[in-house]
Amino acid sequence: MSAQHTSAANRAKPTFAQRARALPGLLARAPWWLTTGVGALCVWLGFTLATKPLSSLGALTLYVGASFIVSGIADLIDGKSGSGGMRMLLGWGWIVAGAVVLLWAGGTMAVLPVFIAISLLISGVVRGSGAVRGAGKPADDRLATLIFALSDLILGGAALAWPDVTLLVVAVLFGIRTLFFGLGRIWTSVAHAVSRRRSRATSADQAPSGPSRLGALQRWLRVTGAVLSLVLALGAAGLGAQLRAGAPQISAFYDAPASVSAEPGALLRSEPFDTKVPENAKAWRILYTTTRDDNTAAVASAVVLTSTEPFEGPRPVITWAHGTTGYAPACAPSNLSEPFSSGALPALEDIVANGWVLVATDYTGLGTKGPQPYLIGQGEGRSVLDAVRAAKELDKQQDQLEMAAETVVWGHSQGGQAALWTGGLAPSYAPDVKISGVAAMAPASDAIGLVQNMPNIAGGSVFASYVAAAYADTYPDVSFNEYIAPVARTFVREMSTRCLSEPGVLVSLINAIAIDKDKTIFSKDPTTGAMGERLRENTPTLPIPFPLFVAQGGADTLVVPDVQEAFVLGRCDAGQKLLYKTYEGKDHMGVVLPGSPLLGELLAWTQDRIDGMDFVGNCDELL
Repeated sequence: MSAQHTSAANRAKPTFAQRARALPGLLARAPWWLTTGVGALCVWLGFTLATKPLSSLGALTLYVGASFIVSGIADLIDGKSGSGGMRMLLGWGWIVAGAVVLLWAGGTMAVLPVFIAISLLISGVVRGSGAVRGAGKPADDRLATLIFALSDLILGGAALAWPDVTLLVVAVLFGIRTLFFGLGRIWTSVAHAVSRRRSRATSADQAPSGPSRLGALQRWLRVTGAVLSLVLALGAAGLGAQLRAGAPQISAFYDAPASVSAEPGALLRSEPFDTKVPENAKAWRILYTTTRDDNTAAVASAVVLTSTEPFEGPRPVITWAHGTTGYAPACAPSNLSEPFSSGALPALEDIVANGWVLVATDYTGLGTKGPQPYLIGQGEGRSVLDAVRAAKELDKQQDQLEMAAETVVWGHSQGGQAALWTGGLAPSYAPDVKISGVAAMAPASDAIGLVQNMPNIAGGSVFASYVAAAYADTYPDVSFNEYIAPVARTFVREMSTRCLSEPGVLVSLINAIAIDKDKTIFSKDPTTGAMGERLRENTPTLPIPFPLFVAQGGADTLVVPDVQEAFVLGRCDAGQKLLYKTYEGKDHMGVVLPGSPLLGELLAWTQDRIDGMDFVGNCDELL
């Protein structure tokens, strides 16, 4: 082969980027009517994909995989692309690569953000060094190249820090690119049809005018585009840094000591706590031993709080099971800037004014080493009961506490489920913890019903990510990859790492809203198979031998009133004595916020339990 032929062949070899978009080349020789039809289809598809990220990423995976395969086939049938052995190796290599992309979509999506980030960083370095060395180039061209290089470096760093945002941007841009590709195909086919009717001579007589002005305009536009690109990159990086700066960090307090008692409820560590503690109250943060749902030893944290005002006799105890704050360890209420309102604790000022003691667990895996038993009843209930045990040990060290023997359990949402499990577990797991009543507010009583309803609420995928992460991390028979769609796995993993109270949750909400408008994150119905069985296991059906108060907001869209009522009727039918009340017009959070009629009734009901008053349920009215 001559040197000239070799050089031409090398120039003809497609780049990686060209191979990744080899499909459009199939239209190069297609008739105009087919090009127009494909263009119209791409316009419709692009508009649709731009608003549906999971579908767009699925289409992108199919597009890249098919492009690799087409590129490989082209290598195999092209007799001019090198020696036979090399051509076969190269062709089959790209075909196999395409098959891997198609069959391993989850891995492709996991690697894609890193690939994009590294590509941007390399591009920034190459562009920057080229601009520095390009002494012969115009000054404005070198300046634009340097600015573009800096933009690439900044965006590459942002892509590494926010992989789910990178995927969302890629999904939207792929949809937009598909739309414009379709418009371009339509325009090209129409232009070709028109050009056939024109005289070639007329076309030949036309000459471009004003080349110098056009070149100057192009250079000015390039510099302007570079500056805008840098502004966009700086804005994205600044926003990302601000969001990350607001993420809570775990302190050394939550680290388990080298030697830990095997006895659940043992106090390991305590320290004064003052974050958003009312002025007339005093609080401590404690670390204590507990057990997981499989009976393995664990460590959890809690806050113990009471009034600084004198109190006659032992102080009544309220043990609080908080609502959802997140799944990651940093999301422990005692670790947040709003430790009480983050978990939706109602009537804190009333608790202090009444001289009661508050024991508020974080649950295992929040603050301490995970996994958190999110909507896993045994783990939640044990954390609540062992927090009371540990607080009793703290009571021996602090004269101000003087805790009464009995406690009333409160819980909301996730904590409502935990409260129900606490009441059911207490007689067997912690008979030394004397319960005088259980109040479950908007409890996640039916895990199956809750998960089924998550796609129907705005941002439901955020809560679904917590459930998926918790159940996959806790139960060996529940596989994350089996239940989560491949193109959604990066989104779900990232959402599960953010707390509801941190600024970065805005990213999760944007992703969740975009995803929920497209399709579910689940590739398999989570209410079936191993996960379905585990969800059913965590429905609190243990009998509760204490007064039970279940409160529900009538306008709740997360824990749906019909699902709650079905659970309550089932418990009544099983012989459970309870009081069930619905508060019309109150949604999931509104039912426990100031001004809700529930609060006065909750405090009065709690005082009756403290005073040992007779409990009257209303199952007879409900059945």
